[in-house]
Amino acid sequence: MTTDAVGTGEAGPRVEETGLTTAQVAERVERGQVNRLAERTSRSLGEIFRANVLTRFNAILGALFALVMVTGSYFDGLFGLILVVNSTIGIAQEYLAKRKLDRLALLNAPTTRVVRDGEVRVVPTADVVLGDLIELRTGDEVPADGRLLSSAGLELNEANLTGESDPVAHAPGDEIRSGTSVVAGSGRYHASAVGADAYVNRIAADARRFTRTRSEIQESINTLLKYITWVIVVALPLTIWSQWRSVGDQGWQAVTIRSAAGIVGLVPEGLVLLTSVAFLMSAVQLTRRQVLVQQLPAVEGLARVDVVCLDKTGTLTAGEIAYEGLEALPGHDADEVRRGLGALADDPNANGTLAAVGAAVPSPGWTRTGTVPFSSARKWSAASFDGQGGWVLGAPEVLLPADDPLRAHVAELAASGRRVLLVGRSDGLPAAPVSGGEAGSAQAGSPAAGNGAEGDTAGRDVAGRGEAGRDVAGMPSPPAGLVPAGLVTLTEQIRPDARETLAFFAAQDVDIKVISGDNPVTVGAVARAVGLDVGEPVDARTLPEDPESLRDAVERTTVFGRVTPEQKRAFVHALQAGGHVVAMTGDGVNDALALKDADIGVAMGNGAQATKAVAELVLLDGRFSHLPDVLAEGRRVIGNVERVANLFVAKNAMSLVAILFAALFAVPFPFLPRHLTLVSTLTIGIPAFFLALGPNHRRYVPGFLDRILSFAVPAGAIAGLAVIVSYLLAGSHYGVPKDELVSRCGIESGTSPTDVACWQPGTGATITLLVVFFWILAVLSRPFRFWKGILLATMVTAATLAFLLPAAREFFTFDAPAPLVWESLAVGAVGAAAVEALHRFLAARAPRP
Repeated sequence: MTTDAVGTGEAGPRVEETGLTTAQVAERVERGQVNRLAERTSRSLGEIFRANVLTRFNAILGALFALVMVTGSYFDGLFGLILVVNSTIGIAQEYLAKRKLDRLALLNAPTTRVVRDGEVRVVPTADVVLGDLIELRTGDEVPADGRLLSSAGLELNEANLTGESDPVAHAPGDEIRSGTSVVAGSGRYHASAVGADAYVNRIAADARRFTRTRSEIQESINTLLKYITWVIVVALPLTIWSQWRSVGDQGWQAVTIRSAAGIVGLVPEGLVLLTSVAFLMSAVQLTRRQVLVQQLPAVEGLARVDVVCLDKTGTLTAGEIAYEGLEALPGHDADEVRRGLGALADDPNANGTLAAVGAAVPSPGWTRTGTVPFSSARKWSAASFDGQGGWVLGAPEVLLPADDPLRAHVAELAASGRRVLLVGRSDGLPAAPVSGGEAGSAQAGSPAAGNGAEGDTAGRDVAGRGEAGRDVAGMPSPPAGLVPAGLVTLTEQIRPDARETLAFFAAQDVDIKVISGDNPVTVGAVARAVGLDVGEPVDARTLPEDPESLRDAVERTTVFGRVTPEQKRAFVHALQAGGHVVAMTGDGVNDALALKDADIGVAMGNGAQATKAVAELVLLDGRFSHLPDVLAEGRRVIGNVERVANLFVAKNAMSLVAILFAALFAVPFPFLPRHLTLVSTLTIGIPAFFLALGPNHRRYVPGFLDRILSFAVPAGAIAGLAVIVSYLLAGSHYGVPKDELVSRCGIESGTSPTDVACWQPGTGATITLLVVFFWILAVLSRPFRFWKGILLATMVTAATLAFLLPAAREFFTFDAPAPLVWESLAVGAVGAAAVEALHRFLAARAPRP
C-alpha cells in the first residue's frame, strides 16, 4: 500500500493507525523519497581540496613557481614545495577533523518518532520517508510537511517561517510544516512532503532565518587578504620594472628570479591555513570534553562573551527534579488530592515536572476526557476526567489571586530552594467525551495501543482530546472556578561544579544573569547557594515592556523568575542593545528563541531537539562546567591567530618596503626566493604552526585587526628598512664592482653565479632580516614558556647551520666573511631594538583587558 491508500473508511487497520511497513519504507528510500536535507555539518572532500588548493594566493605562487622553474634556478623554486606542504597539511587536518566532527554530529543527530509496522520507533530525522506516520511531542522539531490526523492541544512555534513567536494551536486537519517546533501538546500526521520538497527547503535559503556566528577573526583575515591582494596588484608591475632596470643586463632569468622573490614575500601563504587549522583543532579538542561545536566560529565567539544568561534548571541544578511531598490544604481530603495529582501526572506527553510527580505518585486510573497541555507561557496544565471533574497544576503566583494569604506560605517554602506547585480543582474545564471516530481508531483499532503503557496512553491521549482540549489550550488565564487543593513541593540537586564554574566567570569579568520560569524566590535561593550575589530577585511579570526601561532593569538585576519565552528573547535583545556580547544556555523548547538570537547559543545535550537545532554549541553531557573549557579554547584561538597574523603581515610589509626602496635606489631586490623561503620557514611557518596550537590564556580585547596593523605594519617596515641598509652597506664594502656584475654574476646559464663574492650582499641582508624577524617572533611569543624557548632556540640553531654547513651555504648561496657578519648583525640589532621600542609603546597605549 502506498501513500495514496491513506484511507479513512476501508476495513481493517488503516495507515494512520499502523504506519508504513518495512517494505514500503524500503521502496520509498529506493525512489529517493526520503528526508535528506542539503545542510551538512562539514565540507565534502572535494570542497576541502578546492578550499585548500584553488585559492588566489596559491595561483600567484604557482605561476611564480612555474616561471622560476623555466629559468632553471630550481633551488629558488623551493617555495613551491612549501606551497604543496601547506595545502597537504590543510587538507589532511580538515579531513581528519571532518571525520571526527561528522561522527559526533551523527551520534547526536535529531531524531523523529514514526509509527512503522504498528510500532512507535525513533529514527534519525534524515531517515523519515514520504508517507511516514509521525508522532510529535513537546520539544520536537516538525521534520516534514503534512496534515494533522490527531491533536492533543498541539501548539507550534512557527517563528522560523512567519516571524511570529506566539505559539499557534493546531487541530486535526490543519496543515503543519517543517521548520517549526512543538511547544505544547502532541499529535500525529503523515509526511506528505520530505527533503527538498518540504516547505522549509522550497522557500529562500534563509527561510529558517539561520544566522552564522560572527567571527571577528574571519572578518579581519578576509579584510587583510583584500588589502594584500591590492598590494600585490600594484607591486607586481613596479617590481618587474625596477628589476628590469637594475638586473636586466644580467638576463631575463635574473629579472624573473628577483621579481619572484619580491612577490613571494607579499603572499601570506600559510595564514588562512593556520587560521582554519586553529578553529578545527579547537573543535576537535572540545569534542573530547563532550562539547559539540555546530559552528566553528562559536569557539571564538564565546571568548568575546561578557554576559552569560542561564536557566536554573539543568544549569545550576542537575535538572533532575525529585518529588518531595504534597501538602493538602484545609478542607480537602489528602487522599483525594493525591489521586488527582497522580491522574494529572499520568500523561504520555509529560514534561519533566509531571514525570517526577508520576514516578512518586501512582495513577488512580481515571479516564481522561480533556487536556490543557503545559505551556511555559501559560505556566500551568490541566485535565478533565470522567466523573472526577477538572484538575489543574501550575505556578501558585499565576493561579492564585494577588491578595490570597496562601502566597505567604508558598514564599516561605520557595525561600528554602524548593519548587512549589499548586494543585487545584476547577469547574471551568470542559469534560469533553471521547469522540467515536478518532478515539475508536486510537483505542480499539490501533496496534499502537497494544504496545505497552506508552503506546496505549499515547493512542488514547493523542486522539481523544478533541476540539475541547484545543479550545482550552488557548486560555491565557487560569480556568474559572479554580479551588486550591494542595501544594506540591519538588527539589533539585545543585550541581557540585556550579559554584566553581560561576566563580570562574566572575574572575573573568563575565556577568551572570539567571533567567528562569520558576518562582523568583526559589531561583534566588538556588543562586545564593552557588555563590552568586543575587540582590533582590525580580518577578519578570512586573517588568516593563519598553525596551529602554527593560534594558536598565536587565543591566542592574542578576536573578529573574517567572520569565516567559518571549521575555527571555527580549532580555537577550536588551543586553545586546547595551553593547554586550551575550551567551544563552538552555535545554527546553522555551529557550529556543532566546538561544537563536543570542550571540552564542549553548544547548544541553539532553534538551529538546528544537533547542539543540538552533544552538552553536551543544554540551553533550549537559554539564555547564564545560563552558570555561570553551572560553579557554576561544581565547587560545583569538590570541594565537593574532600572533600568527602578525608574523605574516610583518613579512608582507617588509617585502613591500624592500620593493619600494629597491625601485627608489635602482638596486636588485635584496633576496633570492630561496632566501625568503629560509626566513619564512624558520621565523614564520614552523613557529606559527606551534604558536597557533599552543595554550594561550590572554583575555579577549576588541580590535583584532587594528592591533595587527598597528604592530605588524611598522614592525615589517622596520625590518624592510634594516634590510635595505644592510644590503647597501654590504654592496659598498663586499661583493663585486658594479661594472663586473654581468661578467661575474650573470645568470644566463640559468644557474646561480659561481663567484661567491656575488652572494655576499644577499647574505648580509638575510642575516639582518633573520635577526629582526627572530626578535619579532620573540616579542609575539610573550609571555615566555619553556616550550617557546625551545622552539625559538631550535629555529635560531637551524638558521645558524644554514650559514655554517658547506652544503647549506652552497644551497642558499651564502658567503659571510666575519666583518660582513658583524656588520649585518649590528644593523639587525638596531632593527630589533626598534621593534622592541614599538612593542613597548603599543603595550603602554593598549587598554587593559
